[in-house]
Amino acid sequence: MGCVSSKQAVSVTPALDYSARPGSGRARVGLDQHPCFKKNGDHHHHQVVVSCGASELGESGRAPSSNGESLSFRLRNLHKYIEGEQVAAGWPAWLSAVAGEAIHGWVPLKADAFEKLEKIGQGTYSSVFRAREAETGRIVALKKVRFDNFEPESVRFMAREILILRRLDHPNIMKLDGLITSRLSCSMYLVFEYMEHDITGLLSCPDVRFSEAQIKCYMKQLISGLDHCHSKGVMHRDIKGSNLLVNNEGILKVGDFGLANFCTFRHRQPLTSRVVTLWYRPPELLLGSTDYGASVDLWSVGCVFAELLLGKPILQGRTEVEQLHKIFKLCGSPPDEYWKKSKLPHATLFKPQQPYDSCLRETFKDLPTTAVNLIKTLLSVEPYKRGTAASALASEYFSTKPYPCDPSSLPKYPPSKEIDAKNREEARRKKIGGRGHGTETRKCTRKPCGITKLAAEVSLSHGHTCTLAHTGVCGS
Repeated sequence: MGCVSSKQAVSVTPALDYSARPGSGRARVGLDQHPCFKKNGDHHHHQVVVSCGASELGESGRAPSSNGESLSFRLRNLHKYIEGEQVAAGWPAWLSAVAGEAIHGWVPLKADAFEKLEKIGQGTYSSVFRAREAETGRIVALKKVRFDNFEPESVRFMAREILILRRLDHPNIMKLDGLITSRLSCSMYLVFEYMEHDITGLLSCPDVRFSEAQIKCYMKQLISGLDHCHSKGVMHRDIKGSNLLVNNEGILKVGDFGLANFCTFRHRQPLTSRVVTLWYRPPELLLGSTDYGASVDLWSVGCVFAELLLGKPILQGRTEVEQLHKIFKLCGSPPDEYWKKSKLPHATLFKPQQPYDSCLRETFKDLPTTAVNLIKTLLSVEPYKRGTAASALASEYFSTKPYPCDPSSLPKYPPSKEIDAKNREEARRKKIGGRGHGTETRKCTRKPCGITKLAAEVSLSHGHTCTLAHTGVCGS
């Protein structure tokens, strides 16, 4: 990545943890003797640095070009020195050349130090395995990421995830423990602590029933973790139940930062709108926005929150058009002023012929008022009305009885992840002779969390009916 800050004197260490930790498989690569690293006064700042701040990384992981021939010359020398040090430490040369920043200060872990057990997750570009560390017996999670090591953009994309994970340090964020790679392989393993469950897996268990205090406990941890991300200039861009991991101590941690990126008001660069899983994607992304911020995560949090309360996803669109249609009918369509000012790419195509009024309060009338108020804020179609993660934590919902329970008081469940739910559903289909073939949505197999059952149907304006038993929101 080799990004350079626009300032001439920048500290290397504050943004990222480059220090070695005993037993972590990390080691510091010394650069103090290199001529490009001259001490500046008593502050020990380096003259040239390859650290990337939040503002320097765009969607592709590129950074603005450096100024001045002298600086470029020193950078070239510095990069060659760093690459040599990293290759000597065991990193592949192709990885160091493109993603030197992401691996700076670490040495690769050895593949034979871990015994792979079974697959516990599957994504588009990655697979997750449960594994055992041979020396200690510790159970870990290995995320296998495949990429084309001859395509720099592919490596940069992967490197951004590593860089972001190294920047974050919070009890409710998955911590990256190390990396496994080889000089020849076109894959890499990211090593994390093992978490027994994810929210999607728990929701799918017939015997699991969340209390209101338990939901508050999970939500408080989720929003606390996101607040840390946003304070560090990071937006997750794929908040959903399967990316919210829970261990047997009741601790929830946000995981899978594969789509995450830096958000900043400086050096604003166009972002892709093709992020966030469809059921959790905010309307501005469905409308093609390329200029957005951390509020996209808050919309997803609102979807997860309602899902925890009701036991099922609330916006289950099959296409982007249907998803947007469901959003407008549940949350209301934006005012005319929004359409005029936003100038979103798909605004003309997707703007409804007649405006919709929100039916959120009517739909969720059997839920606590404080919960509905928070859902309504998070599911505001206009991004600025969603507030911030900090304001969500300060909402009345968390300060009224029943209060969030302590994580340690939560019950222990058998390991349950999204992949387990899929396996159970597949087994059920085979058992009944394939009668469930063609189902596109995850069925709710448990009751809501002790809250009064919602009315099956809520009449809406424009002749539409909201059938919660089938779609979760207004039918198409």
